Amino acid sequence: MLKQIAIPALIFASAVSVTAAERPMLYEEQLARQEEGLIIQNPIDGLRNHFWFDYRANVNETQKELSSDLRHVSDTEDLRDAWEEYRHELAHNRAHYVKEMAERGHRYGLVIVGD
Repeated sequence: MLKQIAIPALIFASAVSVTAAERPMLYEEQLARQEEGLIIQNPIDGLRNHFWFDYRANVNETQKELSSDLRHVSDTEDLRDAWEEYRHELAHNRAHYVKEMAERGHRYGLVIVGD
C-alpha cells in the first residue's frame, strides 16, 4: 500500500514543481512570503484570550481566502492582487492583535537582524 501512495505523490510533486518553475516568483508573492514569516506563533505573554483566538482565526481565514483566490485567477494582475491582499490582511491581523494586547499592558517585541 505504501508504494501505491508514494508513486502518485511523486507524480503530483513533480507536476507542481514544473508549474512553479515555469513562472518566476512575483514581487507581491515575495512580500507575502516575508509577511508569513512574521505570523505570531505563540500568544503574547502566554495569554490565550479571545484576542489570540480571533487573531489565529483571522490568519486561517486569510490563508483560505488566498487559496480560493489563487484557484480563480485568470491573469497576472489577478495573481498580483491575490498576493497583495493576502500580505495586507496578514499585516493588518498582526497589527490589530498587537495593538489590542498593548492597550492591555502586554507588549510584543520583535527583533529583526539584517534583511
